Amino acid sequence: MEIYVVQYGDDIQSIANKYGITVERLISDNGLINPYSLVVGQSIIILYPKSTYTVKQGDTLAIIADNNGISEMQLIRNNPFLYDREYIYPDETLVIAYNTMRDIQANGYTSAFVSQDILTRALPYLTFLSIYNYHIDDDYSITSLQDDSNIIRMSKVYDTIPLLMISLLSQTGEINIEFVYEFLLDNVMQDNIINDILQIIKSKEFLGINLLISYISDYNQGLYLNVFTKLSKLLRNEGYLFMVTISPDFSIHENLDYHSISLLVDRIFFLENIWTKNKQPPAPISNVSLIRPFIENVTTKVSPDLISIGIPLIGFDWTIPFIPGTAASLMALNTTITVAYDQNAVIQLDEVSQTPYYNYTRYTVGALEKHQVWFIDARTTKALADVITEYDLIGTGLWNITSYNQQLFSLMNSIFNIIKLPTQ
Repeated sequence: MEIYVVQYGDDIQSIANKYGITVERLISDNGLINPYSLVVGQSIIILYPKSTYTVKQGDTLAIIADNNGISEMQLIRNNPFLYDREYIYPDETLVIAYNTMRDIQANGYTSAFVSQDILTRALPYLTFLSIYNYHIDDDYSITSLQDDSNIIRMSKVYDTIPLLMISLLSQTGEINIEFVYEFLLDNVMQDNIINDILQIIKSKEFLGINLLISYISDYNQGLYLNVFTKLSKLLRNEGYLFMVTISPDFSIHENLDYHSISLLVDRIFFLENIWTKNKQPPAPISNVSLIRPFIENVTTKVSPDLISIGIPLIGFDWTIPFIPGTAASLMALNTTITVAYDQNAVIQLDEVSQTPYYNYTRYTVGALEKHQVWFIDARTTKALADVITEYDLIGTGLWNITSYNQQLFSLMNSIFNIIKLPTQ
């Protein structure tokens, strides 16, 4: 696998010619929405298959997969253009395998508003799907935003384990600190909420829970450990998975007892808090120079078999200069490229964080307004994949798949063998 950075004068055909691959394959592997509107500085992945197969008359995906010793799921994720195809055609070239380095487990985060189309595209690449559809209200009841029955059903069809994801955050990502401590200090409230969670898991046929933890600190970690202990005992006795997603501040030294947490859970996902980042001055969405030493430290206390790194599939558009009290606009990754093209921007790379950004200006209400956009691309994902490999971590988590980006799935799939686990 190589990452090519678009230069002045490049177009999709010239890049395809340079690497001896078809334009169609380049578009498919990168999920290019506007392949004839490339942006200078945009990253393009070039994938090199280990083995391929040329379709013959009478072939089906099931026959090809079986004859080559792989699953249909693997065949589809190696050839993303197949996800919505009814037919295959003689003389088409399909990728059978890549030179993957090792097995990993991949968790996708999603809201209940995810479309059927995105689920069909993303689920082949996922071991787990954490469905963020429930939150705890101030009256201590658990409410859902939308019916998620179809998402749970589809997950199992694609051999992906559905997890109920819940947190103390509001629907907009805000948190009521007073309510958090009420919950952490009131054992009766905890027991009632935990029992309610178990009933939802059973009635909806989830296979476990992924608890999103924000604002855990040296000061309150003992209180959280008490909750984790209760959840762990109840869920494990019932045969359910218990995972946590923790949002550390990678930029500061913390003294959390991750070892004790690891004894109670089946997985820890480390994912930086995206809900606060847009209210801060412009900065990298992900910063591998901070994540690597954090992981190096954590793996001295916790087995790598329990650790996954989260990747935020988002961009932020800030108005600059930044004014405290304002917030950046959230952008889908494909939108960041579209805006860059429309504004004739040049994408640059912050070498330290391995995160792309660009600047542009626009007129609004008669004034010139300056903007700075930070997002992630293939280079960011490759840097995090290197950390996974370097520290032998169990996998990754993608927040969130409703901002679907084929390039990042293709990249991870070409480096790692994403495994499936039993859903029954």
